[in-house]
Amino acid sequence: MTPVPYTLSESPLPRLGLIVLQVDETIEEDFRRLVPPDMARLHVTRVPSGADLTPATIAAMADQLPAAAALLPPAADLDVVGYACTSGTTLIGAERVTTLVRGSTRTRHVTNPLTAACAAMQDLGLQRIALVSPYIASVADPIRHAFEARGIAVPETLSFGEQVEARVARIDPSSVAQAALDLGRRPGVDGVFLSCTNLRTLGIIPEVEVTLGKPVLSSNRVLAWHMARLAGLADVVI
Repeated sequence: MTPVPYTLSESPLPRLGLIVLQVDETIEEDFRRLVPPDMARLHVTRVPSGADLTPATIAAMADQLPAAAALLPPAADLDVVGYACTSGTTLIGAERVTTLVRGSTRTRHVTNPLTAACAAMQDLGLQRIALVSPYIASVADPIRHAFEARGIAVPETLSFGEQVEARVARIDPSSVAQAALDLGRRPGVDGVFLSCTNLRTLGIIPEVEVTLGKPVLSSNRVLAWHMARLAGLADVVI
C-alpha cells in the first residue's frame, strides 16, 4: 500500500477538558448546549465515583482524579480543565483538585463548580444566596460553609436529602424549580444557586429567574461560563 500525502493543521478553537463523574448523566448534555462545537473543542474523561455520594466516596474519588485527568488527550494543548463536581471540590478542596489535575495533564487553567460559582457571584454582585442541593446533610453542609468562608452569606438552604446518584439525575426539574422559587422568594436573598452537576437544572433557570427577578445559577452553568471565560471566550453568559 502506497501512503497518500497529507497535511497537518490545528483547529483555531479553544480546547476544554472536562472531568466528569462516572455516575453523572447530565453535565455532558448541558455543556453541549452551553458551549456548542463551533465555539470550542470539548474533550471529556470520566473519574470513578461511587453509586452513593457520601464524604467517604468523595474522598476515594480524589485518589482516582490524577488517572482520570491523564486520560485527556495529551496533544490537545488544553486551555482549561474543569473538574465537574461541586461537592467533590468542597470536600477534597479546590486547591488540591487543581494540584491533582495539573500533575497529570497539561493545561493553562483548572477550575471547578465552586470556584466558578464564586467568580460568577462576584461578577453579579451577589452577597446573600439561597442554596438548593440534592445532597444528604453531610455533603450539603460543607458547601454552605465553603461559600461562607469565601465571604458569601447563605441564609437559606434546602436539600432533597438524596445520596443515590442515579436518583439525583432523575429528580424532576419541576421539583428543582419549585425549591428555587420557595427559597428565592424569602427576604434577604439576592440570588439562588442550584448545586450539583447531575441535577437537571438548565431548562428551568430562565423561567425561575423571570419569576423571581433574581439571578439563578447552577453548577453546570457557572462551570461552563468560567471555563469559557478562562479560555478567552466572551459568548457564554452566566
